[in-house]
Amino acid sequence: MRIAVAGGTGCVGKLVVERARAAGHDVVVISRSQGVDLTNGAGLDDALRNVATVVDVSNIQTISKRASTRFFETTTRNLLKAEQRCGVNHHVLLSIVGIDRVNWGYYHGKRRQEGLVLAGPVPATILRATQFFEFAVQSLTLFPGPVAVVPRMRTQPVAAAEVAAELVRLAEGPALGRVPELAGPEVMMMSSAVRRVATVRGPRKAVISVPWPSAAGRSMANGGLLPAGPGPRGTLRFGQWLTETAKTDAAQ
Repeated sequence: MRIAVAGGTGCVGKLVVERARAAGHDVVVISRSQGVDLTNGAGLDDALRNVATVVDVSNIQTISKRASTRFFETTTRNLLKAEQRCGVNHHVLLSIVGIDRVNWGYYHGKRRQEGLVLAGPVPATILRATQFFEFAVQSLTLFPGPVAVVPRMRTQPVAAAEVAAELVRLAEGPALGRVPELAGPEVMMMSSAVRRVATVRGPRKAVISVPWPSAAGRSMANGGLLPAGPGPRGTLRFGQWLTETAKTDAAQ
């Protein structure tokens, strides 16, 4: 099968590309570095030639409702229109657990993206996943200095590699609409995960957990980002992942 991965050079995208190629699929990477721009549609028709399924894991780093909505509306419309022109028959979207319960600016854009995909011209599957283990590393290293400030958040994080594996599995099958949410095997506070990263692999920092002064912040702290029902669960635990990645870092 010929699969295109939108955002194929990002954290999850690279893993989706690797997993799909390991499964024997012909993979097209959609990214600006490959001459394809989702924001204006440049290069999309050529990239989607003879593609059966598109996996969209494209992203923007913002907390702005306006910026998030503008990005996801524009890129999703461009992608769906090009898929329709090129005869793509399955669109697989990665989304986030809890975006309909936590009214945060970035999540507004993701909700809009989901709506466009489900109402769009290409049969679709949407997988919502919880925060990745890698998010704890990003939270620790986001800003320089001796202190990392982390929002108070209950989470059930999952390994990005397990998210990638589930996306490829879904891409290989028929469109299913919204599927059960994917989460990791254990619930924890995000600040606890970040402290463990600081201790095991560094950089060593003081980690401060701060509640966001808003309804969205209260929802995050009270479990709004946890899965609301049964669904697939990752098997890799955070401690095991952290030990393995620390060993890999030390060997490089």
